[in-house]
Amino acid sequence: MPLTDFHTTERVAERALSVVIPVYNEEQGLVALFERLYPALDALGVDYEIIFINDGSRDRSAAVLAEQFERRPDVTRVILFNGNFGQHRAILAGFEHCRGERIVTLDADLQNPPEDIHLLLEAMDKGHDCVGSIRRNRQDSAWRRWASRAMNRLRHRLTGIEMTDHGSMLRAYSRNVIQLINQCNEMNTFIPALALQFARNPAEVVTSHEERHAGVSKYSFYSLVRLNFDLVTGFSLVPLQAFSMLGIVVSLMSGLLFVILAGRRLIFGPEEGGVFTLFALLFLLMGLALFGIGLLGEYIGRIYQEVRARPRYVITAVLERERR
Repeated sequence: MPLTDFHTTERVAERALSVVIPVYNEEQGLVALFERLYPALDALGVDYEIIFINDGSRDRSAAVLAEQFERRPDVTRVILFNGNFGQHRAILAGFEHCRGERIVTLDADLQNPPEDIHLLLEAMDKGHDCVGSIRRNRQDSAWRRWASRAMNRLRHRLTGIEMTDHGSMLRAYSRNVIQLINQCNEMNTFIPALALQFARNPAEVVTSHEERHAGVSKYSFYSLVRLNFDLVTGFSLVPLQAFSMLGIVVSLMSGLLFVILAGRRLIFGPEEGGVFTLFALLFLLMGLALFGIGLLGEYIGRIYQEVRARPRYVITAVLERERR
């Protein structure tokens, strides 16, 4: 289906603001989140809703969310997945169910203070349709800060996407951007980058960053690597093109080496030296070939996931007050 402008196809939003929050094993911190989130949104003086997506939590997160729905059914909605599908798919489910004119995404771990939501909305008041956040004084480990900076630089060179802090999920989007995202059917995507492709006037604001209130990060080193693979392979063909160029260069150098060795044999006759150098060169070429096969496999794997056309997520239930 072609991407179309929201204003020509979609109904008028029923709320001024929707806050989408994915939840995975956050039982210990949810009460603290409620105590800060609802007052912060009440202070805005706008008609809002909060959509929690329970992404297959193994603890009591689903029960805690259900209890909160009973307390504030007027502004609370809960989507329950039947398994763990990942943070970005959970957010996509929230996008498909939200009713707000403006949509804010927020993590449940309280590292991004909900009190800073107003900063994003103030930027939207100035005409921006996609507002990201830049975490001030990040409270993550040193290796994660270093890896994030390195990936930011690499991502910009490979994709051309201008994003200062791609790891922060505190972001705000207009209804038009969300509608365009909802028309995309990728199994794996990186929502902030996808939104920037559709935004007409994006911006970034500086926000606070706190230590996790409870629990541990759900992103392991492997998960972070996978997320960055999704970001790069989902928005750029540069890795494939660069490896093709590398293959051409290596082929030319290998041909030149063959000519040199053949010439030496004709001039000096058989030589015993240089065997280990040739082995080292052989292992280098084998390593490059294996890396190239793995890179190609990443793209083929994405194609394989898309052509199967399986659901991105499965919803068990939605807790919400019936609309009148």
